[in-house]
Amino acid sequence: MKIHKTYIVVGLIIAFTAFFELTAHASESNQATTLTFNQPIQIPGQILPAGTYYFQLLDTISDRNVVQIFNSERTQIYATLLTVSAERSKPAEDTTIMLAEQGAEKPDALLKWFYPGREIGHQFLYPEQQEKQLAQDRQQTVVGNQTTNAKSWNAEAGN
Repeated sequence: MKIHKTYIVVGLIIAFTAFFELTAHASESNQATTLTFNQPIQIPGQILPAGTYYFQLLDTISDRNVVQIFNSERTQIYATLLTVSAERSKPAEDTTIMLAEQGAEKPDALLKWFYPGREIGHQFLYPEQQEKQLAQDRQQTVVGNQTTNAKSWNAEAGN
């Protein structure tokens, strides 16, 4: 009788381990990331107030270039944005974003978002005229939980 209980316990341990392993990979496949900004940030079509946001890829097989932005509780969607692939030469261990500094009166614009360990990220698409202006603005790449010019943001991948 003891042998059967031992097999059951071992089987349950293996099942729970497999379940938690799948949960961790699901988060990586949609590149779920929590970003916190202490100042408003511009995304295509709108300005997000300072706060915490949940970024993820839309769960679709055909297109990996659709990013969804939710509130921190994931109860309200702020945007579903088409992106194009953005490349970099070397992946960073932390979430990386690229911002365009538009001046003191306008919020920084979010240009690119890279999930940790990836060379391919997501470049947000702005209207053509705005895209040209953003290309002329000072651009800054921020890796991980850093503070830049009295502006700060935090990132937590895999939520």
